Amino acid sequence: MPDFGKRFAIPILILALFLVSLVFLGTGAVQIPLKTTIKILFSQLPGTQEGFSDVPPTFREIIWFIRLPRLVLAMVVGVCLAVAGTIFQGLFRNPMADPYVIGASSGAALGATASMVLAVSWTWMGLGSVPLAAFLGALVTVIVVYNLARVGNVIPVQNLLLAGIAVSAFLSSLVSLLMYFSDDRLHAVVYWLMGGLSGRSWDYVMWSLPYLVVGVGLAIYCARDLNVMLLGEEAAEHLGVEVETSKRILLVAASVLTAIAVAASGIIGFVGLIVPHVVRILIGPDHWKLIPAAGVAGAILVVLADLAARTLLAPVEIPLGVVTSLFGAPFFIYLLRRHRRTYFS
Repeated sequence: MPDFGKRFAIPILILALFLVSLVFLGTGAVQIPLKTTIKILFSQLPGTQEGFSDVPPTFREIIWFIRLPRLVLAMVVGVCLAVAGTIFQGLFRNPMADPYVIGASSGAALGATASMVLAVSWTWMGLGSVPLAAFLGALVTVIVVYNLARVGNVIPVQNLLLAGIAVSAFLSSLVSLLMYFSDDRLHAVVYWLMGGLSGRSWDYVMWSLPYLVVGVGLAIYCARDLNVMLLGEEAAEHLGVEVETSKRILLVAASVLTAIAVAASGIIGFVGLIVPHVVRILIGPDHWKLIPAAGVAGAILVVLADLAARTLLAPVEIPLGVVTSLFGAPFFIYLLRRHRRTYFS
């Protein structure tokens, strides 16, 4: 990318996200003109209500209570997955790492599946038992993997990766076992596992935003340390980085972001794998710029994927995870073939 593009990459991405969001809000079973969509968005500003009184109330209801919370939640999920993927790829120094590499997705899947099969019914802050069980399952799994990998006060990244693979395989087998005995709840379990944002309300958004701020804030706080750790842990220690402390902070940030994304939307693949790749190719490996740019790019990708999910075969809605995999896998193969010497040399 030219220097101009690298310098203004984040503002360009934010502008693209704004334009994509307008298309998202106006597109669906009820088409809303762009001018009307903008009027509805600005109608909540103080002193502007009278000037926008010509907007149909039905359009206001659709925008504010159906499409806007879904749009914001799609952005949250995209930011969470992309930033978590960026952290794990930097931490493991491995371009194949993604947000689910240490088993968070398997833990969330087990929590959600158990909640549905056992018909657990409880709510907290407007959320049902399934997303809450998924969130707790992801966090508990990461804590288990962390303790399995820990050697004294040191966390070897190889141990973390291997423990994550082993625990993830074990939890996946438990999910399969529960699905085998799920009887009439099998459809609901499979539908949740394929991911989606249908029916999500403002409660999901308000619940996830504080964790998003904390996770992204911790990632940016450790961006310099992550840059230095790309040279190797020993070299980073010689340059004054407290490697183990930084690893713990980054693990907490990536795990919380992954847990939030999975709890809100189910399993959404390839976002946390592809977005850091593409953004790193475009603007370079500096995590000061890479983390926020990947976050905005992840939001754009999930918003576009969700738009495709609810419009390609309307009125039937395709699961969001299916859409990201259908388009993400071929694109990732293209990236691997084009940059294979860089990745594997």
